[in-house]
Amino acid sequence: MVDAYQGTKTEQMLWQVLERGGVIGGSSAGTTIQGSFLARGDTRHNQIMVGDHQQGFGFLKNVTIDQHALARNRHFDMFQILKEQPELLGLSIDEMTAIVVTGDQFKVIGESYVLVYDGGFWSREGWSMKVLPQDKNLFYFLRAGDRYDMAERQVIER
Repeated sequence: MVDAYQGTKTEQMLWQVLERGGVIGGSSAGTTIQGSFLARGDTRHNQIMVGDHQQGFGFLKNVTIDQHALARNRHFDMFQILKEQPELLGLSIDEMTAIVVTGDQFKVIGESYVLVYDGGFWSREGWSMKVLPQDKNLFYFLRAGDRYDMAERQVIER
């Protein structure tokens, strides 16, 4: 998709929509392509996380997005990308779930979860989120109504 649209009037118009404060959306691969690094961008098979196509449109800078996280048991796949690109923020969005991005922040909507891979680990305690000691290969779940700051890489308290 990036090969077909990168540098075209279509891509320019998508950027113009965002610059005017408009909304763009996508589901499945249409979500993945909005990050700067393209998860599952291999022309041979969609099970390859770091494939022969790695560049997304970059609407979300320094972010890689996977989809169908829980429905297809993909929640550990993101670590393949982050091992090679540790500076990226990883997001795995499950089915029937989305994020609404405003600036550097997003809010989760929908029926399932967004998994966040940011090098930290957060624990929900009542309505608050507390950071726990860091470890490797950790991720956490955000549900509908939860908000996240991608620039600060932290959960925003409700």
